[in-house]
Amino acid sequence: MTTYTYAESPFKSDNTASNQCGVTVMNNQVGAVMAQVMSTKDNVSVRHLPSMIRIDAIGRMDFVYDEISEALGEEPGFFDAAEFEENMSTHYGRMIHEDDRTIMFANPEEAAEYIGFDLTAR
Repeated sequence: MTTYTYAESPFKSDNTASNQCGVTVMNNQVGAVMAQVMSTKDNVSVRHLPSMIRIDAIGRMDFVYDEISEALGEEPGFFDAAEFEENMSTHYGRMIHEDDRTIMFANPEEAAEYIGFDLTAR
């Protein structure tokens, strides 16, 4: 009788916190500029794929609208939450839209603390 051993699956379940958050944006002019601006941040990594761009971060990342507007060659206020949503297809982590930025948090407790949400069960 032959005994087989199998390699451990790279797709196994793992509930360890990654301390990461991220978004997938369209690989178009706006998405490319969003990625360019975010690639200047210390904790952010950008991965260009054929039909999308992954923007991932450790801990937290802020998409500051006026930084992106300026990089697009537009007036302040051009890039906003609606423009962000239009170019984003998916995200992971907690997302908070503010008037001047979208913030992504890896840790839901940190996001709750930021907006003053009490996570205590009642």
